[in-house]
Amino acid sequence: MSEPRSCPAVLIAAPASGQGKTTVTAALARLHRNLGRKVRVFKCGPDFLDPMILERASGAPVYQLDLWMIGAQESRRLLWQAAQEADLILIEGVMGLFDGTPSSADLARHFGVPVLAVIDGTAMAQTFGALALGLARYQADLPFAGVLANRVGSLRHAQLLEGSLTEGLRWYGGLSRERGIELPSRHLGLVQASELNDLDARLDAAAQALGASCDAALPPPVTFAAPAPQGCTATLDGVRIGVARDEAFAFIYGANLDLLRQLGAELVFFSPLHDRALPAVDSLYLPGGYPELHHHALAANTSMCQAIRAHHADGKPLLAECGGMLYLLEALTDVAGERAELLGLLPGEASMQKRLAALALQAVELPEGTLRGHTYHHSLTSTGLEPLARGLSPNGGRGNEAVYRLGRLTASYVHFYFPSNPDAAAALLRP
Repeated sequence: MSEPRSCPAVLIAAPASGQGKTTVTAALARLHRNLGRKVRVFKCGPDFLDPMILERASGAPVYQLDLWMIGAQESRRLLWQAAQEADLILIEGVMGLFDGTPSSADLARHFGVPVLAVIDGTAMAQTFGALALGLARYQADLPFAGVLANRVGSLRHAQLLEGSLTEGLRWYGGLSRERGIELPSRHLGLVQASELNDLDARLDAAAQALGASCDAALPPPVTFAAPAPQGCTATLDGVRIGVARDEAFAFIYGANLDLLRQLGAELVFFSPLHDRALPAVDSLYLPGGYPELHHHALAANTSMCQAIRAHHADGKPLLAECGGMLYLLEALTDVAGERAELLGLLPGEASMQKRLAALALQAVELPEGTLRGHTYHHSLTSTGLEPLARGLSPNGGRGNEAVYRLGRLTASYVHFYFPSNPDAAAALLRP
């Protein structure tokens, strides 16, 4: 039987989104990495953009943790596995500390990981202490490490914030609001790591600024029990899967790729933007991304469009998620009203909106089995197709995303998390 593993760990959370959790988590990761420590970082809940930044900061792969989408057992396995090699585990929370079901607080409590609260100190003095105390005491059984201030204006400002803490709350330092530290964003979140030419300079500057205000001591170790063994009957031995990956299609869970390889598949990456032909593959996987920023270039690559149409006409599997589904439609219009005709494998068009159109966890019951995932998009789609299935969200609200099927083509706004049902994921991509 596998033994428990211990490793210093902390979960970085905040009162709300927009407080700078990713910047602080990345700064902490780079700070400890620059000190020669092996750092593993995880992200609570569904997200593709934050992990890209955190991978650059830590120099190691970043996986999701979530008690519903990933599950307690798989989350435990990932933490236990990381604890075998890491000197420090950092977990970036999602939204506000107590927001959602399950929340970041639920995950911290479940695994006994203490919370480091990040609070934006802009235009704030003694009220900082009140917010910190509320986060620490709102749930009596929540392990709490301390508090860190973000966007601090000056040394005197940091002293005021630190002095406002009561009841023995620990001060972890403050990160200044200097330009060159904050990470830029756009409508779906942070700008992709590959698009930031100065990302490493930003990360090093943030790490240096944070190191100047804290002692970089490791948090106490947390013990992670070994996970129970899990069986899987699926196989993809010998199956070559073409995976779209470029500036337009990059929203994919690392755990999905890991699973496909573990099941025996050979992954062949290609670019719908830049490549003129498909590689020789049995199946296609078109993940989400930013096709709306590149729709004219995608449309102009007519040889690639013809190759993907031919793949579908040959009855080969094709799975498209969110941005990948938009690529399959007849046309896509961006927020400026610029329209481009795309693959036309699905009837209908999509239009980008300035406001969020949907955000929800999803469970979809397909003929292959039930898969869990999430939806997050700013576009609206019109199609006359009857859905094969619709998702259900554990938190209610806007969701119930449609899943469409034409032959071996399966398309939806849902980003599926393949390890939630390996057999179903394999069946979608098996010839």
